[in-house]
Amino acid sequence: MATTGKDAFDPKSFLAKVNGGRSIATYRKGQTIFSQGDTADAVFYIQKGKAKVSVFSEQGKEAVVAILGTGEFFGEACLAGQVQRIATVKTMMESVIMRLDKKAILRLIHEEPSFSEMFIAHLLSRTIRVEADLVDQLFNSSEKRLARVLLQLANFGKESRPEPIIAKISQETLAEMVGTTRSRVSFFMNKFRRLGLIAYNGDIEGGIEVHSSLLNVVLHDRPDVER
Repeated sequence: MATTGKDAFDPKSFLAKVNGGRSIATYRKGQTIFSQGDTADAVFYIQKGKAKVSVFSEQGKEAVVAILGTGEFFGEACLAGQVQRIATVKTMMESVIMRLDKKAILRLIHEEPSFSEMFIAHLLSRTIRVEADLVDQLFNSSEKRLARVLLQLANFGKESRPEPIIAKISQETLAEMVGTTRSRVSFFMNKFRRLGLIAYNGDIEGGIEVHSSLLNVVLHDRPDVER
């Protein structure tokens, strides 16, 4: 399982060769992978598809804290001593997901330097994103937060090639991610479309085309919210 260099490392191919402690399953859209309160005993890797990470209040109110896509890990907090899941993860489309037992992934981290390097880079990237999300919630307007969410969903700013078309996603989900109301999301989505920053036909659940010009909303210090 040796690699010829950092750029050549392919986690999907590498993980496919792991002996023991690994399983792969296909999930239908909207299926729960694990729920808040479940035992935390494995790490998951998305081979194909998308999933959303949500936290639920005692009253049942949902807050979407992350959208994950192909090539991303989740559930890694079990490696740092988390005993129970603090969030629920559900698929947003049909997805193929690999489950790695805690013991199996710890063995990989200790024995496979290439995997360890890639996995640490993943953890650092996740930490940076969480910190940026916190700053976003504390200091930015809901318009800026929505623009940033759309850019993230389209992979702008990531090493992978941007995906200008976002798969089906509801305004309710976007509102939960941004921390605002559905009506505000609808208002800003219409504004973005009118300005040519995004494009979609009819309901946004049919797919959204994100243009790089949307970055101007995020980079601008004082977006003109009401225009």
